[in-house]
Amino acid sequence: MGNILFSSVAFIVALGLLITIHEFGHFWVARRAGVKVLRFSVGFGKALWKKTTGPDNTEYMLAAIPLGGYVKMLDEREGEVAEHELHRAFNRQSLAKRSAIVFAGPLFNFLFAIVAYWLMFVIGLQGIKPVIGTVTENSPAAMAGLQAADEIVAVADHATPTWDAVRQAILTGVFDSGQVRLTVRRPGVTERDINLRLDENFINDVKDGRVLEKLGLQMVLPTLPAIIGEVIPGKVAQKAGLLAGDKVQSANGEAISEWDQWVRVIRAHPGKAVPVTVERQGQTIEFVLTPDTVDFNGETIGQIGAAPLPPGPVPEHLQAVVRYGPVEALITATTKTWDMSVLTLRMLGKMIIGKVSLENLSGPITIAKYAGYTASAGLPTFLAFLAIVSVSLGVLNLLPIPVLDGGHLMFYGIEWIKGGPLSESYQVRMQQVGLAVLLLLMSIALYNDFARILE
Repeated sequence: MGNILFSSVAFIVALGLLITIHEFGHFWVARRAGVKVLRFSVGFGKALWKKTTGPDNTEYMLAAIPLGGYVKMLDEREGEVAEHELHRAFNRQSLAKRSAIVFAGPLFNFLFAIVAYWLMFVIGLQGIKPVIGTVTENSPAAMAGLQAADEIVAVADHATPTWDAVRQAILTGVFDSGQVRLTVRRPGVTERDINLRLDENFINDVKDGRVLEKLGLQMVLPTLPAIIGEVIPGKVAQKAGLLAGDKVQSANGEAISEWDQWVRVIRAHPGKAVPVTVERQGQTIEFVLTPDTVDFNGETIGQIGAAPLPPGPVPEHLQAVVRYGPVEALITATTKTWDMSVLTLRMLGKMIIGKVSLENLSGPITIAKYAGYTASAGLPTFLAFLAIVSVSLGVLNLLPIPVLDGGHLMFYGIEWIKGGPLSESYQVRMQQVGLAVLLLLMSIALYNDFARILE
């Protein structure tokens, strides 16, 4: 319950901040364009707090549903406008001014992402050096020739000081071709390039972020003791009576001291009874577990629904800190914002043409989960999360879907080409279509969220 509450608070804080940034972009440019702003609202629905202030008596409001916001401007299409204020109505502005006001929302999201990344790089983002621990047999990594103790120093000439950098670089590179070039350093051997071949379904297979698992790689991590840290409700471990804190001593007649040994035995016995001995508060207890049969990357394995204790601290020689000076951080932050924007746009494009599954869409539940995780990991990690979501909001809002900012910009483009605006009735019909598309996408995203929970 505590984790859910923390994730919810982190999600509301993140979304509220990013919505405020987006709407402030519209507000700021509208005010400088001479347009009168009637209301600035963060959220929809019933007002939780509001205040009217400023020379235009603008109403600032915080509403109950924190899933959006809006800036209401003086507009003849939404009510009668006094003659002396006609010049301040949005609909009376030039095409250039209207376009600038609409574009300002997404633009501020991109600018915020740059600021967040800049601050993250100045503070320093901690990570783990991409040194390979184990390589799964017959995996893409094994077929490429990667081995334990190899360090991935670059992907497609992009330096990769941490595993997070490796993941993003591989996801970016996979769009260009069916292979990604890695630069690898092996102890006692000079650096060399390796071509990692990936099939066309790679993006779909890593929708849950398990890039390394799909490649067949495992990072070097501290050895985990064979102690149950968590049992998942409704799964085999809980039904059999295992509890958090139980120390596994043996499984199927094999002495167990490390978590990897325990996992290997369970995975090797799908649907088969496995005698297990655990130590609980000084007492020895015996169980018989029958792991569920699960298909994982084309392989049938056993699972019981148990997780280990959190790993201990990463050894110092495997720790990495990505930190830059203020100027270099600004350049890197701008580049990273651009790269993330392009990656997001390309992912959406692949979804539209059917090359990438819609299962990659994430809804508020998944986003809240990551909000809580990154917030608990520290400020730099949370800033990275905010930057990624801000980029996503910027890109999504620029899509040419009526109701979104990109839809309005599309209408303005047509107006510029034909020399006059589209009829209001046509725009209303198109906005209804756009709203239906958004509701469909939100339904798919929510379905994906619940599907992940039930997996």
